[in-house]
Amino acid sequence: MELRDYIRILRKSWVMILLLALVAVGAASTFSILQTPKFSATSKVFVSTQSGGTTSDLVQGSSFTIQRVKTYSDLVNTPIVLLPVIGSLNLGITADDLVKKITASAPLDTSIIEITVIDTDPVRAAEIANATSQSLTAVVQDIETPVGTDAVSPVKLTRAQEASVPSVPVSPNVPLNIALGALVGLALGVGLAVLRETLDTRIRNERDVESVTDAAILGGIVFDPKAQDRPLIVHVDPRSPRAESFRTLRTNLQFLDVGRTDRSFVITSSIESEGKSTTGANLAIALADSGATVLLVDADLRRPKIAEYMGIDGTVGLTDLLVGRAELKDIVQPWGKGKLYVLPAGMVPPNPSELLGSARMSHFIGEFNKTFDVVIFDAPPLLPVTDAAILAKNVGGAIIVVAAGRTQKGQLKGALSALDTVGATVSGLVLTMLPTKGPDAYGYGHYGYGYGEDLTEPPAKRKSRSLTKVK
Repeated sequence: MELRDYIRILRKSWVMILLLALVAVGAASTFSILQTPKFSATSKVFVSTQSGGTTSDLVQGSSFTIQRVKTYSDLVNTPIVLLPVIGSLNLGITADDLVKKITASAPLDTSIIEITVIDTDPVRAAEIANATSQSLTAVVQDIETPVGTDAVSPVKLTRAQEASVPSVPVSPNVPLNIALGALVGLALGVGLAVLRETLDTRIRNERDVESVTDAAILGGIVFDPKAQDRPLIVHVDPRSPRAESFRTLRTNLQFLDVGRTDRSFVITSSIESEGKSTTGANLAIALADSGATVLLVDADLRRPKIAEYMGIDGTVGLTDLLVGRAELKDIVQPWGKGKLYVLPAGMVPPNPSELLGSARMSHFIGEFNKTFDVVIFDAPPLLPVTDAAILAKNVGGAIIVVAAGRTQKGQLKGALSALDTVGATVSGLVLTMLPTKGPDAYGYGHYGYGYGEDLTEPPAKRKSRSLTKVK
């Protein structure tokens, strides 16, 4: 992934990341509140030796003391030192329990032993630290004193610092716990966002399509929540941004397959409900508005939709033409004020694939190309059935509609493979249902312009607002 991919993920999943961070902060705060405060008290013991006044004696004594300090610090956590402490303070615990509260350390190259006690009672922590330093002094004095009435211990321990009663607990460290909780929450949120993006195989933008195929992307159609109520947006609201995107698609289509004399295309998709039929219908209207003579053929002989969208009678159509029950001139219906003609599907036959792959279908494809400037075939999806692949091979070019946020990368690969298997040419792809907001928003700088407008706003109001801006 590149830096802009991570930025897009953060923009897309910032709510989840923020929620996880807040949950982690709340958990850290709750943990800190429920914890019993603990206090730390430290006493220090200075270790010295009895030596002569010469320089050599002082050096030897200093070296001896430093060597002994490590031994004495280890001696702190032994029962011989701790049992007197327990007895003098009436702690009522064992030496093993007391060891867990005491830490003895000797700073490097020093003659100091630091005895630190952590306890829930600040007074008791200071008392234990002082009593332990006193007990250590007595134990070392006893151990290091040679046997004899006049013998003197060569080592002397002196309490250099008496432990004072602490006023501020050392744990829980509330600010630190909250900061760590926030960091953990943010890290978890970012990790989950990246993982979700990595595991998400749906196509959402142009870059996702480019990772699957090198086929040209002809255009993008933004998502319209009212698409089912007004499928023919180019006709119903020709000034809308979505209608403009179809005109942009029309322009790009004029430069497609320039070496091919026949201007006929199969509009299909990988799976159902990707907007192929509405794309084909609106593209045909846009082409007719430019002055071209266009034939829109409903070649989806399984679930035909064109007649319903165009508001024409679909009882007689392509099926009747292929079985010889009707003549072409009798079933092609003009539509609108332009040069658009529609050939509905007719009755649903039991053998759609055989009809679309028949020699009679190939004959009529040639007749269509001779009569019309552009022919648009609306075909079924590629993955469920083979109708579109068979038809695309005979027509000469296929335009695959890809719904953003719905089509999986594997599904698009399967659709492309189905066309490649029969030797059909992929003329290009059209992205549909593109979001107008968010990190994957489709806007200025892509295939069209002005997609920042609200598509849910009534066309009359949007037109009135546009005229007001012009004034």
